[in-house]
Parts: sequence; C-alpha cells; structure tokens
Amino acid sequence: MEKDTARQVDISVVVPFFNEQENAQLLYSKLTEVLGKLHQRYELIFIDDGSKDRTYSILKDIFEKDPLVKVLRLRRNFGQTAALAAGFDSTKGTVVIAMDGDLQHDPQDIPKLMEKINQGFDIASGWRERRVDAFLTRRLPSMVANKLMAILSGVKLHDFGTTFKAYRKEVIEDVELYGELHRFIPALISWKGVSIAEVPIKNTVRKKGKSNYGLSRTFRVILDLILVKYLISYSKKPLQFFGLFGLFLSFLGMALGVYLLVKKFIFNTAIMVSHGPLMITVVLMIVIGIQSITFGLLAEMLTRIYHRSAGAKIYSISERLER
Repeated sequence: MEKDTARQVDISVVVPFFNEQENAQLLYSKLTEVLGKLHQRYELIFIDDGSKDRTYSILKDIFEKDPLVKVLRLRRNFGQTAALAAGFDSTKGTVVIAMDGDLQHDPQDIPKLMEKINQGFDIASGWRERRVDAFLTRRLPSMVANKLMAILSGVKLHDFGTTFKAYRKEVIEDVELYGELHRFIPALISWKGVSIAEVPIKNTVRKKGKSNYGLSRTFRVILDLILVKYLISYSKKPLQFFGLFGLFLSFLGMALGVYLLVKKFIFNTAIMVSHGPLMITVVLMIVIGIQSITFGLLAEMLTRIYHRSAGAKIYSISERLER
C-alpha cells in the first residue's frame, strides 16, 4: 500500500473524540484490525474536539506510529457536528464512515456497512436495533424523535440518532452542517434522491469514560427536528413557509374584521362593549400576518445572500497532523 499523500483511498473513517483518553487507543487497535481484513486502502481521521484530558497526546502518539492516520485538533470544543464537518472536509476516500470515539460503536460492524455500499446504496445507516441505554432518559426520547423525523422528512429510518453511518463521498460533499445536525444527514440530503439502507449494529454499554450526553439533549433534538423540516421543505423558499402562515392570519383577521363592521354599521352593535376582545384579536392577527409575510421576504433575501457567500467553516483547527 502506498503511503504518500497522493495515494488513492477507498475508505475514510472519521472519528471525533472529546475526553476519550481511556478509549482512543483501544478503538484505534480495533479499527486497524477490522480494516486490515477488508483489503482496501483506508485512512483514519481522528478529531480532538477540544479535549481537556490526554486524548490529544494519545492521538498524536498513534499518528507518529501509523502513516495511515490523520489527526486534527480543534481550538476548543465545537461539538460533534463541527468535529465531523472538519473530518469530512479532510477525507480522500470514495466512502466515508463516521462513528463515535467512545467504543459504543463496534468496528466489527464496518464490513456490514461496506457490504451495503458495495451493493449500490449511497448511504448505509446504522440501526441500534437492540439498544442498551437507559429507557427513560435515552431510548424513549430517541424513539419519539425517530418517529417524528421519519414523518417530517419522509425518510423511513428507525434510527436517525446514531453517528455510525457509511456514505459515498459525493453525497455528503455539499452538506452544510451546523448545530447538531450530523444525526440528520440522511434527511438533509434526501432531496438528492439518495438510496439508503439500514444496517443493524451492536449497541454496547460504555465501559470507560463519562458520557457527554444527557436528558437535556432531548430538548435540543426537538428544536433540531423543526429546523430539519424547515431546511428540507422550505430552506430555498422561506416565503412559502412564513408567507402562507401570514396570509392565513391576515385573511382570517380581515374576515373577522368585516364581520365586526357589519355588526357595527348594519346592526348598530356596540363593538367595544359586545366584542372588545375579538376586535383586539382581529387587529393582532392582521398585524402578525403582515409581519410574517415581511419576515418571509427578509428570509428570502438572506437565503440568497447566504447561498452566494457560503463557505465559512463552523470549526477552527489549531493543529493538523498528516503526511
């Protein structure tokens, strides 16, 4: 296998690490064992996402010993989505595999993901069919979120939340990642007409280190669901989202306003006495409706500006180790 920077790469494995000093070396050993048996050219891209422990020094030692490893060190903890974006931007492989660095993803499942890619699928998405996480704090919120995401996006996956997925490089090259959208990549690129296969994967209990996820993430996921639906359906036509809502409120308000005018001038009803709250509601509906339409127009202009000037990164790299 060639080891120069111009060598061809079949598989790029991208792994973000945050305070995983107890898992980094073991995960590396397992990855090299599995990938070596595939007899394909590969690279390992490890991202240290602002760890406060010895994670970076361990990754640096691995780099010194293995020419197939790249290490990126972010200037601070930007989050998993930004770390994955940094890794994706550095890949050379025709297939990109993303996974977590906490050993809850088993490298032994990589051949199953690659089997689906070799069958012609654009994405092989891991499915934690038998989860071992706590039911109330992890599994139940995940079940609800997955159901909602499948309905909102039209992508019929059982498990959007796992990072463990394999992608053809061309389908993720133009994906704009920010926030915590890495878990929704299949939904975000569904408009391209990509083919997706689900692959049952192992879900093991974290044996070492401390989990960086908690119940509070559930609320962020709910907000992300709303955002993903907007990005899928309306990101390039925001006026249709805000405008339809604004028109509905405005027309409803005007219809109620006509009703009040008829009551006032034809039936001589004392509007403020008989329908004071309704009149205030009518005014609010018309004002909010006009504001929604105006907001939609502003969003249209901002969207066009964004698509013309896009290119800013959501991460900052302090050190890059590669050959």
